[in-house]
Amino acid sequence: MSGYDVIVVGGGPGGSTAAGLVAADGHRVLLLEQEHLPRYQIGESLLPATVHGICALLGVRDEIERAGFVRKRGGAFRWGSSPEPWTFAFAASDRMAGPTSYAYQVERTRFDTILLRNARRLGADVREGHRALGTVKDGGRITGVRYLDETGRERTATARFVVDASGHTSRLHHDAGGTREYSPDFRNLALFGYFRGGDRLPEPDAGNILCAAFDAGWFWYIPLSATLTSVGAVVRRECAARLQGDQETAFRGLIADCPLIAGFLRDARRATEPPYDRLRVRKDYSYDRTSLCCPGMVLVGDAACFIDPVFSSGVHLATYSALLAARSINSTLAGVVPEDRCFAEFEARYRREFGVFRDFLRGFYRLESDQRSYFRHAHRVTGHDGDDRAAFADLVGGVSSGDFDAFGDVLAEGAQLQLRGLLGADAGEEPPMFPGGLVSTPDGRRWQVPGA
Repeated sequence: MSGYDVIVVGGGPGGSTAAGLVAADGHRVLLLEQEHLPRYQIGESLLPATVHGICALLGVRDEIERAGFVRKRGGAFRWGSSPEPWTFAFAASDRMAGPTSYAYQVERTRFDTILLRNARRLGADVREGHRALGTVKDGGRITGVRYLDETGRERTATARFVVDASGHTSRLHHDAGGTREYSPDFRNLALFGYFRGGDRLPEPDAGNILCAAFDAGWFWYIPLSATLTSVGAVVRRECAARLQGDQETAFRGLIADCPLIAGFLRDARRATEPPYDRLRVRKDYSYDRTSLCCPGMVLVGDAACFIDPVFSSGVHLATYSALLAARSINSTLAGVVPEDRCFAEFEARYRREFGVFRDFLRGFYRLESDQRSYFRHAHRVTGHDGDDRAAFADLVGGVSSGDFDAFGDVLAEGAQLQLRGLLGADAGEEPPMFPGGLVSTPDGRRWQVPGA
């Protein structure tokens, strides 16, 4: 048995972010990842707040910039009542104008490897090929993890805190108490694969994501390189029978039913090289939990919750929740803020961030609306002080968070992440998100009482 300050289970973006930020604060961190990276994962479209905020706090933004990923300046939608595609640009937002008005489309095999190696560089003890089996408890507190090492031998490690970042197939999330609740609004299925030679949007938008609604649901179309494209059909539950039987036949039929996507793929062929050579299905992927943490353990990313992928919020929610968890753990271990107050801040902020995407999406799926209606909806729910287009850009860029009656008070969180990434301590102190709430320290790694 060996002791650590923190054990992180899962080496995806959430786990690497949490491990890196806690290790950088001087604590002993063990990260257990059951696979060996690089490994395949879906979730390839990033938001500016992740690239220019969290990746910068991790000290890895420059490496991400040098990796040659496709630059994403916004997106295009064939959505709602308008027969023609409409676009948005992150640059429409004052909070993302200039050097932060873009994100990336990434091959997760490469992106996740960069973040995991960075966690090791920051001091985390990263062990790949180690599979978590369950938690260790002492009284009412979780105090460690049981796992299998690379030889198949069962071992136990103890820690002050456990971070479950092991995704939607988590073995540990039940131990946080509460239940996982699947959304009645987004109970969809996704069938997806990869193509070589697909068309691109006209410049300067060639790297943007394209989302196209059709009768059975909608498609994503994500350019991952000059030739490789991720294509997925998100199908409504009542149309699930279309995915039964031969998946190749089903996928071709769905593409044929969406003329815009069919046109983009008219000269394309399915990719043949691993890991892009097969079709995959993901189901029941929109859910929340009644409890996101308990004494000794905190859930981040898909281990906690996941929302419909139309706005590419998966990696954003994973890394943002990991940042919140790291702040709470670092502050508790340093003895500067009581544990219960730290994790109350974690849960409140995480639920607000998740809630903004969920609640806006409920309106976005009203396909009888048009582009201007969606922009007005974003303006209305955010209380934005700019125009409708800027409000929409803020929302889908990851720089707004909060519930409907407090949006205007919390828009600064995403912007603060970007400012801290760019300016560090010179960004100044952020206002508390909630009355009596905490704020980040200048380095972004801990909480502090405002004015302390």
